[in-house]
Amino acid sequence: MQTGTLISLALYFVLMLAIGLYAWRKSTDSSEGYLLGDRSLHPAVAALSAGASDMSGWLLLGLPGALYAAGLVEAWIGIGLFVGALANWIIVAPRLREQTEKLGNALTIPEFLANRFPDKALALRLTSAVIIVVFFAVYTAAGLVGGGKLFESSFAGLFGDTGMSDYMLGIWITAGVVLAYTMIGGFLAVSLTDFVQGCIMVVALVLMPLVVLMDDDGAGAVTATLNAIDPSFLSLTAGLSFVGFLSAVAWGLGYFGQPHIIVRFMAVRSVADVPKARNIGMSWMGVALLGAIGVGIAGRAYVEQNGIILDDPETIFILLANTLFHPLITGFLLAALLAAIMSTISSQLLVSSSSLTEDFYRLFLRKQASERETVNSGRVFVALVAVAAIIIARDPDSQVLGLVSNAWAGFGAAFGPLILLSLTWKRMTGAGAVVGLVTGAVVVIAWIALGWNAEFMGGPGVYEIIPGFLAALGAIVGVSLKGWKQINASPK
Repeated sequence: MQTGTLISLALYFVLMLAIGLYAWRKSTDSSEGYLLGDRSLHPAVAALSAGASDMSGWLLLGLPGALYAAGLVEAWIGIGLFVGALANWIIVAPRLREQTEKLGNALTIPEFLANRFPDKALALRLTSAVIIVVFFAVYTAAGLVGGGKLFESSFAGLFGDTGMSDYMLGIWITAGVVLAYTMIGGFLAVSLTDFVQGCIMVVALVLMPLVVLMDDDGAGAVTATLNAIDPSFLSLTAGLSFVGFLSAVAWGLGYFGQPHIIVRFMAVRSVADVPKARNIGMSWMGVALLGAIGVGIAGRAYVEQNGIILDDPETIFILLANTLFHPLITGFLLAALLAAIMSTISSQLLVSSSSLTEDFYRLFLRKQASERETVNSGRVFVALVAVAAIIIARDPDSQVLGLVSNAWAGFGAAFGPLILLSLTWKRMTGAGAVVGLVTGAVVVIAWIALGWNAEFMGGPGVYEIIPGFLAALGAIVGVSLKGWKQINASPK
Protein backbone atom coordinates (compact mmCIF):
# COMPACT_ATOMS: atom_id res chain seq x y z
CA MET A 1 0.00 0.00 0.00
CA GLN A 2 2.75 2.45 0.94
CA THR A 3 4.60 1.82 -2.33
CA GLY A 4 1.78 3.26 -4.47
CA THR A 5 1.46 6.22 -2.13
CA LEU A 6 5.19 6.90 -2.30
CA ILE A 7 5.09 6.77 -6.12
CA SER A 8 2.43 9.50 -6.18
CA LEU A 9 4.40 11.63 -3.73
CA ALA A 10 7.61 11.13 -5.68
CA LEU A 11 5.91 12.31 -8.88
CA TYR A 12 4.63 15.35 -7.02
CA PHE A 13 8.13 16.20 -5.76
CA VAL A 14 9.55 15.82 -9.28
CA LEU A 15 6.89 18.21 -10.64
CA MET A 16 7.74 20.85 -8.02
CA LEU A 17 11.46 20.62 -8.82
CA ALA A 18 10.76 20.82 -12.57
CA ILE A 19 8.80 24.04 -12.03
CA GLY A 20 11.72 25.39 -9.99
CA LEU A 21 14.13 24.70 -12.87
CA TYR A 22 11.76 26.36 -15.36
CA ALA A 23 11.55 29.47 -13.18
CA TRP A 24 15.32 29.52 -12.75
CA ARG A 25 15.71 29.86 -16.52
CA LYS A 26 13.02 32.56 -16.74
CA SER A 27 13.41 35.06 -13.91
CA THR A 28 16.47 34.86 -11.67
CA ASP A 29 18.81 37.25 -13.44
CA SER A 30 17.78 40.29 -11.35
CA SER A 31 16.50 41.17 -7.89
CA GLU A 32 13.10 42.14 -9.29
CA GLY A 33 12.89 38.83 -11.10
CA TYR A 34 14.01 36.68 -8.17
CA LEU A 35 12.01 38.52 -5.49
CA LEU A 36 8.90 39.61 -7.43
CA GLY A 37 8.73 37.68 -10.70
CA ASP A 38 9.22 40.90 -12.71
CA ARG A 39 5.67 41.98 -11.67
CA SER A 40 4.22 39.81 -14.44
CA LEU A 41 1.93 37.28 -12.73
CA HIS A 42 -1.19 36.23 -14.64
CA PRO A 43 -4.36 36.98 -12.59
CA ALA A 44 -5.11 33.27 -12.10
CA VAL A 45 -1.56 32.56 -10.91
CA ALA A 46 -1.60 35.57 -8.58
CA ALA A 47 -5.00 34.55 -7.18
CA LEU A 48 -4.22 30.90 -6.48
CA SER A 49 -0.72 31.78 -5.31
CA ALA A 50 -2.17 34.18 -2.75
CA GLY A 51 -4.73 31.58 -1.70
CA ALA A 52 -2.37 28.61 -1.52
CA SER A 53 0.32 30.55 0.36
CA ASP A 54 -2.40 31.69 2.78
CA MET A 55 -4.14 28.34 3.30
CA SER A 56 -1.22 26.44 4.78
CA GLY A 57 -1.32 23.06 6.50
CA TRP A 58 -3.89 24.47 8.89
CA LEU A 59 -6.51 24.18 6.10
CA LEU A 60 -6.12 20.39 5.92
CA LEU A 61 -4.89 19.79 9.48
CA GLY A 62 -5.74 22.59 11.91
CA LEU A 63 -9.21 23.66 10.75
CA PRO A 64 -10.60 20.13 10.18
CA GLY A 65 -9.08 19.14 13.53
CA ALA A 66 -10.83 22.01 15.32
CA LEU A 67 -14.18 21.10 13.72
CA TYR A 68 -13.63 17.40 14.49
CA ALA A 69 -13.07 18.17 18.17
CA ALA A 70 -15.55 20.99 18.85
CA GLY A 71 -18.16 20.89 16.09
CA LEU A 72 -19.52 23.32 13.54
CA VAL A 73 -19.06 26.29 15.87
CA GLU A 74 -15.39 26.38 14.79
CA ALA A 75 -16.54 27.27 11.25
CA TRP A 76 -16.67 30.91 12.38
CA ILE A 77 -12.89 30.98 11.86
CA GLY A 78 -13.42 30.18 8.17
CA ILE A 79 -16.23 32.73 7.87
CA GLY A 80 -14.06 35.46 9.38
CA LEU A 81 -11.19 34.56 7.07
CA PHE A 82 -13.38 34.69 3.97
CA VAL A 83 -14.71 38.16 4.81
CA GLY A 84 -11.20 39.38 5.69
CA ALA A 85 -9.71 38.03 2.44
CA LEU A 86 -12.43 39.70 0.37
CA ALA A 87 -11.81 43.04 2.09
CA ASN A 88 -8.08 42.60 1.50
CA TRP A 89 -8.58 42.12 -2.24
CA ILE A 90 -10.91 45.14 -2.45
CA ILE A 91 -9.03 47.64 -0.25
CA VAL A 92 -5.37 46.65 -0.29
CA ALA A 93 -4.69 44.84 -3.58
CA PRO A 94 -5.23 47.61 -6.18
CA ARG A 95 -3.68 50.34 -4.04
CA LEU A 96 -0.61 48.31 -3.09
CA ARG A 97 0.01 47.23 -6.69
CA GLU A 98 -0.11 50.85 -7.85
CA GLN A 99 1.75 52.53 -5.01
CA THR A 100 4.65 50.06 -4.66
CA GLU A 101 5.57 50.60 -8.31
CA LYS A 102 5.03 54.35 -8.15
CA LEU A 103 7.06 54.80 -4.93
CA GLY A 104 10.51 53.75 -6.09
CA ASN A 105 9.50 50.35 -7.51
CA ALA A 106 9.62 48.80 -4.03
CA LEU A 107 10.33 45.07 -4.02
CA THR A 108 9.46 44.36 -0.37
CA ILE A 109 6.91 45.59 2.15
CA PRO A 110 9.60 47.25 4.34
CA GLU A 111 11.00 49.03 1.27
CA PHE A 112 7.52 50.28 0.35
CA LEU A 113 7.00 51.62 3.89
CA ALA A 114 10.40 53.32 3.80
CA ASN A 115 9.57 54.98 0.48
CA ARG A 116 6.14 56.01 1.77
CA PHE A 117 7.62 57.59 4.93
CA PRO A 118 11.18 58.66 3.99
CA ASP A 119 11.75 60.57 7.26
CA LYS A 120 11.59 57.23 9.15
CA ALA A 121 12.92 55.01 6.37
CA LEU A 122 15.73 53.33 8.32
CA ALA A 123 13.65 52.64 11.42
CA LEU A 124 10.78 51.21 9.36
CA ARG A 125 12.98 48.94 7.28
CA LEU A 126 14.86 47.56 10.27
CA THR A 127 11.83 47.09 12.50
CA SER A 128 9.77 45.55 9.70
CA ALA A 129 12.53 43.15 8.74
CA VAL A 130 13.02 41.96 12.33
CA ILE A 131 9.28 41.35 12.82
CA ILE A 132 9.01 39.54 9.48
CA VAL A 133 11.91 37.20 10.18
CA VAL A 134 10.86 36.42 13.79
CA PHE A 135 7.20 35.70 13.09
CA PHE A 136 7.91 33.89 9.82
CA ALA A 137 10.33 31.57 11.60
CA VAL A 138 7.40 30.55 13.84
CA TYR A 139 4.95 30.43 10.92
CA THR A 140 7.31 28.31 8.81
CA ALA A 141 7.79 26.00 11.79
CA ALA A 142 4.02 25.42 11.83
CA GLY A 143 4.22 24.17 8.26
CA LEU A 144 7.12 21.88 9.06
CA VAL A 145 5.18 20.46 12.01
CA GLY A 146 2.47 19.53 9.50
CA GLY A 147 5.05 17.78 7.31
CA GLY A 148 6.41 15.91 10.31
CA LYS A 149 2.94 14.75 11.34
CA LEU A 150 2.21 13.57 7.81
CA PHE A 151 5.24 11.28 7.64
CA GLU A 152 4.83 10.13 11.24
CA SER A 153 1.19 9.14 10.64
CA SER A 154 1.52 7.65 7.16
CA PHE A 155 4.99 6.14 6.89
CA ALA A 156 5.90 5.06 10.41
CA GLY A 157 8.98 2.80 10.27
CA LEU A 158 9.06 2.70 6.46
CA PHE A 159 12.48 4.29 6.17
CA GLY A 160 14.12 1.97 8.67
CA ASP A 161 16.69 3.07 11.23
CA THR A 162 17.86 6.48 10.03
CA GLY A 163 18.93 7.67 13.45
CA MET A 164 16.01 10.08 13.74
CA SER A 165 12.25 9.83 14.36
CA ASP A 166 9.73 9.58 11.53
CA TYR A 167 8.53 13.01 12.63
CA MET A 168 11.95 14.66 12.21
CA LEU A 169 12.57 12.80 8.96
CA GLY A 170 9.32 14.24 7.62
CA ILE A 171 10.44 17.72 8.62
CA TRP A 172 13.76 17.35 6.82
CA ILE A 173 12.19 15.92 3.64
CA THR A 174 9.57 18.69 3.53
CA ALA A 175 12.14 21.42 4.15
CA GLY A 176 14.57 19.93 1.64
CA VAL A 177 12.15 19.89 -1.30
CA VAL A 178 10.85 23.39 -0.53
CA LEU A 179 14.38 24.75 -0.23
CA ALA A 180 15.36 23.20 -3.55
CA TYR A 181 12.73 24.88 -5.74
CA THR A 182 12.60 28.12 -3.74
CA MET A 183 16.36 28.70 -3.80
CA ILE A 184 16.60 27.75 -7.47
CA GLY A 185 13.60 29.54 -8.99
CA GLY A 186 12.73 32.36 -6.59
CA PHE A 187 9.37 34.13 -6.64
CA LEU A 188 8.24 32.80 -10.01
CA ALA A 189 8.89 29.21 -8.90
CA VAL A 190 7.00 29.81 -5.66
CA SER A 191 4.05 31.38 -7.49
CA LEU A 192 3.82 28.71 -10.20
CA THR A 193 4.10 25.87 -7.68
CA ASP A 194 1.46 27.64 -5.58
CA PHE A 195 -0.88 27.62 -8.58
CA VAL A 196 -0.42 23.88 -9.13
CA GLN A 197 -0.65 23.20 -5.39
CA GLY A 198 -3.83 25.27 -5.11
CA CYS A 199 -5.48 23.16 -7.83
CA ILE A 200 -4.45 19.93 -6.07
CA MET A 201 -5.69 21.19 -2.69
CA VAL A 202 -9.16 22.17 -3.85
CA VAL A 203 -9.70 18.87 -5.71
CA ALA A 204 -8.71 16.92 -2.59
CA LEU A 205 -10.94 18.99 -0.31
CA VAL A 206 -13.95 18.45 -2.56
CA LEU A 207 -13.24 14.76 -3.11
CA MET A 208 -12.72 13.60 0.46
CA PRO A 209 -16.01 14.74 2.11
CA LEU A 210 -17.98 13.33 -0.85
CA VAL A 211 -16.35 9.92 -0.49
CA VAL A 212 -16.96 9.92 3.29
CA LEU A 213 -20.63 10.77 2.73
CA MET A 214 -21.00 7.94 0.22
CA ASP A 215 -19.26 5.50 2.56
CA ASP A 216 -21.51 6.55 5.45
CA ASP A 217 -24.76 6.18 3.45
CA GLY A 218 -25.27 9.88 2.91
CA ALA A 219 -25.68 13.09 4.88
CA GLY A 220 -28.58 11.68 6.90
CA ALA A 221 -26.41 8.97 8.46
CA VAL A 222 -23.66 11.50 9.22
CA THR A 223 -26.15 13.86 10.87
CA ALA A 224 -27.68 11.07 12.96
CA THR A 225 -24.26 9.91 14.15
CA LEU A 226 -23.15 13.39 15.14
CA ASN A 227 -26.42 14.21 16.90
CA ALA A 228 -25.99 11.02 18.93
CA ILE A 229 -22.56 12.26 20.07
CA ASP A 230 -23.80 15.75 20.92
CA PRO A 231 -27.08 17.37 19.78
CA SER A 232 -25.26 20.70 19.51
CA PHE A 233 -22.36 19.38 17.40
CA LEU A 234 -23.84 20.76 14.16
CA SER A 235 -24.86 24.10 15.65
CA LEU A 236 -23.06 27.31 14.68
CA THR A 237 -23.97 29.01 17.94
CA ALA A 238 -24.13 26.36 20.68
CA GLY A 239 -21.82 27.33 23.54
CA LEU A 240 -20.55 30.33 21.60
CA SER A 241 -19.87 33.35 23.80
CA PHE A 242 -19.53 36.87 22.48
CA VAL A 243 -15.79 36.81 23.23
CA GLY A 244 -15.44 33.45 21.49
CA PHE A 245 -17.29 34.78 18.45
CA LEU A 246 -15.05 37.84 18.25
CA SER A 247 -11.90 35.74 18.66
CA ALA A 248 -12.99 33.46 15.82
CA VAL A 249 -14.05 36.06 13.24
CA ALA A 250 -11.12 38.33 14.19
CA TRP A 251 -8.89 35.99 12.20
CA GLY A 252 -10.10 38.00 9.20
CA LEU A 253 -8.29 41.10 10.50
CA GLY A 254 -4.99 39.35 9.97
CA TYR A 255 -5.20 39.42 6.18
CA PHE A 256 -4.24 43.08 5.88
CA GLY A 257 -0.84 42.42 7.45
CA GLN A 258 0.37 39.10 6.00
CA PRO A 259 3.50 39.91 3.92
CA HIS A 260 3.51 36.54 2.11
CA ILE A 261 -0.05 37.17 0.88
CA ILE A 262 -0.02 40.86 0.03
CA VAL A 263 3.28 40.57 -1.84
CA ARG A 264 1.23 38.73 -4.51
CA PHE A 265 -0.73 41.95 -5.02
CA MET A 266 2.55 43.70 -5.80
CA ALA A 267 3.42 41.12 -8.46
CA VAL A 268 0.13 40.89 -10.39
CA ARG A 269 0.47 41.95 -14.03
CA SER A 270 -1.44 45.25 -13.72
CA VAL A 271 -3.98 47.07 -11.55
CA ALA A 272 -6.62 46.30 -14.18
CA ASP A 273 -6.07 42.57 -13.56
CA VAL A 274 -6.81 42.81 -9.83
CA PRO A 275 -10.64 42.37 -10.04
CA LYS A 276 -10.23 39.25 -12.19
CA ALA A 277 -7.67 37.83 -9.76
CA ARG A 278 -9.97 38.66 -6.83
CA ASN A 279 -12.91 36.77 -8.34
CA ILE A 280 -10.77 33.71 -9.05
CA GLY A 281 -9.14 33.80 -5.62
CA MET A 282 -12.34 34.20 -3.64
CA SER A 283 -14.09 31.42 -5.56
CA TRP A 284 -11.18 29.10 -4.85
CA MET A 285 -11.15 30.07 -1.18
CA GLY A 286 -14.89 29.53 -0.70
CA VAL A 287 -14.73 26.00 -2.12
CA ALA A 288 -11.58 25.17 -0.15
CA LEU A 289 -13.04 26.34 3.18
CA LEU A 290 -16.28 24.42 2.64
CA GLY A 291 -14.24 21.32 1.84
CA ALA A 292 -12.12 21.67 4.99
CA ILE A 293 -15.26 22.05 7.11
CA GLY A 294 -16.68 18.96 5.43
CA VAL A 295 -13.54 16.94 6.20
CA GLY A 296 -13.74 17.76 9.91
CA ILE A 297 -17.47 17.15 10.28
CA ALA A 298 -17.81 14.06 8.06
CA GLY A 299 -14.54 12.69 9.40
CA ARG A 300 -15.83 12.78 12.98
CA ALA A 301 -18.91 10.78 11.92
CA TYR A 302 -16.77 8.22 10.08
CA VAL A 303 -14.49 7.70 13.09
CA GLU A 304 -17.43 7.26 15.46
CA GLN A 305 -19.27 4.83 13.16
CA ASN A 306 -16.21 2.62 12.71
CA GLY A 307 -14.95 2.67 16.29
CA ILE A 308 -11.62 4.20 15.33
CA ILE A 309 -9.46 5.82 18.01
CA LEU A 310 -7.87 9.07 16.82
CA ASP A 311 -5.39 10.53 19.31
CA ASP A 312 -4.69 13.75 17.37
CA PRO A 313 -7.74 15.44 15.77
CA GLU A 314 -5.42 17.38 13.45
CA THR A 315 -4.59 14.14 11.61
CA ILE A 316 -8.19 13.37 10.53
CA PHE A 317 -7.39 14.23 6.88
CA ILE A 318 -4.42 11.82 6.94
CA LEU A 319 -6.51 9.07 8.55
CA LEU A 320 -9.25 9.33 5.92
CA ALA A 321 -6.71 9.43 3.09
CA ASN A 322 -5.03 6.25 4.32
CA THR A 323 -8.30 4.42 5.09
CA LEU A 324 -10.73 5.16 2.26
CA PHE A 325 -8.69 5.33 -0.93
CA HIS A 326 -6.49 3.29 -3.27
CA PRO A 327 -2.78 3.88 -2.53
CA LEU A 328 -2.26 5.95 -5.68
CA ILE A 329 -5.19 8.20 -4.75
CA THR A 330 -3.91 8.31 -1.18
CA GLY A 331 -0.63 9.58 -2.55
CA PHE A 332 -2.49 12.33 -4.43
CA LEU A 333 -4.38 13.32 -1.26
CA LEU A 334 -1.22 13.39 0.82
CA ALA A 335 0.39 15.43 -1.95
CA ALA A 336 -2.48 17.90 -1.47
CA LEU A 337 -1.56 18.14 2.20
CA LEU A 338 2.08 18.64 1.32
CA ALA A 339 0.97 21.22 -1.26
CA ALA A 340 -0.81 23.20 1.44
CA ILE A 341 2.23 23.00 3.67
CA MET A 342 4.90 23.65 1.07
CA SER A 343 3.12 26.51 -0.72
CA THR A 344 3.06 28.51 2.49
CA ILE A 345 6.56 27.58 3.63
CA SER A 346 8.09 28.58 0.31
CA SER A 347 6.28 31.94 0.30
CA GLN A 348 7.34 32.68 3.86
CA LEU A 349 10.94 31.73 3.26
CA LEU A 350 11.13 33.94 0.20
CA VAL A 351 9.57 36.97 1.92
CA SER A 352 11.94 36.54 4.89
CA SER A 353 14.87 36.24 2.52
CA SER A 354 13.69 39.31 0.59
CA SER A 355 13.67 41.41 3.77
CA LEU A 356 17.07 40.16 4.91
CA THR A 357 18.53 40.81 1.45
CA GLU A 358 16.98 44.18 0.60
CA ASP A 359 16.51 45.63 4.10
CA PHE A 360 19.70 44.39 5.77
CA TYR A 361 22.36 43.05 3.39
CA ARG A 362 22.06 45.73 0.70
CA LEU A 363 21.23 48.45 3.21
CA PHE A 364 24.17 47.95 5.59
CA LEU A 365 26.68 45.43 4.27
CA ARG A 366 26.85 45.71 0.48
CA LYS A 367 25.14 48.82 -0.86
CA GLN A 368 26.78 48.33 -4.27
CA ALA A 369 26.09 44.58 -4.51
CA SER A 370 25.59 43.33 -8.05
CA GLU A 371 22.35 41.71 -9.17
CA ARG A 372 23.94 38.27 -9.17
CA GLU A 373 25.37 38.77 -5.67
CA THR A 374 21.99 39.95 -4.41
CA VAL A 375 20.19 36.92 -5.82
CA ASN A 376 22.77 34.55 -4.33
CA SER A 377 22.59 36.22 -0.92
CA GLY A 378 18.81 35.77 -1.08
CA ARG A 379 19.33 32.04 -1.57
CA VAL A 380 21.61 31.88 1.47
CA PHE A 381 19.05 33.69 3.65
CA VAL A 382 16.31 31.27 2.51
CA ALA A 383 18.41 28.41 3.89
CA LEU A 384 19.18 30.20 7.19
CA VAL A 385 15.52 30.97 7.95
CA ALA A 386 14.63 27.37 7.13
CA VAL A 387 17.17 26.09 9.65
CA ALA A 388 15.70 28.35 12.35
CA ALA A 389 12.21 27.03 11.58
CA ILE A 390 13.42 23.41 11.78
CA ILE A 391 14.80 24.07 15.25
CA ILE A 392 11.47 25.55 16.41
CA ALA A 393 9.51 22.64 14.89
CA ARG A 394 11.43 19.88 16.68
CA ASP A 395 8.68 19.32 19.29
CA PRO A 396 6.29 16.67 17.89
CA ASP A 397 3.57 17.78 20.32
CA SER A 398 3.31 21.21 18.66
CA GLN A 399 -0.16 22.11 17.41
CA VAL A 400 -0.33 23.47 13.86
CA LEU A 401 -3.32 25.71 14.50
CA GLY A 402 -1.73 27.12 17.67
CA LEU A 403 1.52 28.10 15.97
CA VAL A 404 -0.31 29.54 12.97
CA SER A 405 -2.67 31.56 15.17
CA ASN A 406 0.27 33.16 17.04
CA ALA A 407 2.17 34.12 13.89
CA TRP A 408 -1.02 35.23 12.09
CA ALA A 409 -1.87 37.52 14.99
CA GLY A 410 1.65 38.94 15.13
CA PHE A 411 1.62 39.94 11.47
CA GLY A 412 -2.01 41.05 11.49
CA ALA A 413 -1.53 43.38 14.46
CA ALA A 414 1.89 44.74 13.50
CA PHE A 415 1.35 45.27 9.76
CA GLY A 416 -2.46 45.26 9.33
CA PRO A 417 -3.32 48.79 10.56
CA LEU A 418 -0.03 50.07 9.14
CA ILE A 419 -0.72 48.81 5.60
CA LEU A 420 -4.38 49.87 5.64
CA LEU A 421 -3.71 53.43 6.79
CA SER A 422 -0.56 53.93 4.72
CA LEU A 423 -2.58 53.18 1.59
CA THR A 424 -5.73 55.13 2.47
CA TRP A 425 -4.91 57.95 4.96
CA LYS A 426 -2.83 60.89 3.78
CA ARG A 427 -2.30 62.30 7.28
CA MET A 428 -0.40 59.26 8.49
CA THR A 429 3.16 60.09 9.51
CA GLY A 430 6.40 58.13 9.66
CA ALA A 431 6.49 58.38 13.45
CA GLY A 432 2.98 56.96 13.63
CA ALA A 433 4.04 54.10 11.36
CA VAL A 434 7.00 53.12 13.55
CA VAL A 435 5.05 53.35 16.80
CA GLY A 436 2.13 51.38 15.38
CA LEU A 437 4.40 48.66 14.02
CA VAL A 438 6.16 48.16 17.36
CA THR A 439 2.97 48.47 19.42
CA GLY A 440 1.13 45.78 17.47
CA ALA A 441 3.97 43.27 17.74
CA VAL A 442 4.67 43.95 21.43
CA VAL A 443 1.02 43.71 22.50
CA VAL A 444 0.60 40.36 20.71
CA ILE A 445 3.77 38.90 22.24
CA ALA A 446 2.83 40.17 25.72
CA TRP A 447 -0.75 38.87 25.43
CA ILE A 448 0.54 35.39 24.55
CA ALA A 449 3.20 35.46 27.29
CA LEU A 450 0.60 36.39 29.92
CA GLY A 451 -1.71 33.60 28.78
CA TRP A 452 -4.61 35.98 28.15
CA ASN A 453 -5.33 34.25 24.83
CA ALA A 454 -6.26 31.15 26.87
CA GLU A 455 -7.97 32.80 29.85
CA PHE A 456 -8.78 36.47 30.40
CA MET A 457 -10.16 37.97 33.62
CA GLY A 458 -11.59 34.65 34.73
CA GLY A 459 -13.37 34.03 31.43
CA PRO A 460 -12.48 32.62 28.02
CA GLY A 461 -9.31 33.86 26.37
CA VAL A 462 -9.30 36.71 23.87
CA TYR A 463 -7.45 36.09 20.60
CA GLU A 464 -4.32 38.22 20.72
CA ILE A 465 -4.93 39.83 17.33
CA ILE A 466 -7.84 41.86 18.75
CA PRO A 467 -5.92 43.86 21.40
CA GLY A 468 -2.85 44.00 19.16
CA PHE A 469 -4.72 45.36 16.14
CA LEU A 470 -6.68 47.92 18.16
CA ALA A 471 -3.58 49.09 20.06
CA ALA A 472 -1.59 49.51 16.84
CA LEU A 473 -4.48 51.34 15.16
CA GLY A 474 -4.82 53.71 18.11
CA ALA A 475 -1.08 54.33 18.26
CA ILE A 476 -0.83 55.18 14.55
CA VAL A 477 -3.80 57.54 14.60
CA GLY A 478 -2.78 59.22 17.86
CA VAL A 479 0.86 59.82 16.98
CA SER A 480 0.04 60.87 13.40
CA LEU A 481 -2.59 63.41 14.47
CA LYS A 482 -0.22 64.82 17.07
CA GLY A 483 2.45 65.21 14.39
CA TRP A 484 0.05 66.99 12.04
CA LYS A 485 -1.02 69.41 14.78
CA GLN A 486 2.62 70.25 15.54
CA ILE A 487 3.35 70.85 11.85
CA ASN A 488 0.30 73.11 11.39
CA ALA A 489 1.06 75.00 14.61
CA SER A 490 4.69 75.74 13.67
CA PRO A 491 5.60 79.16 12.22
CA LYS A 492 5.39 79.29 8.43
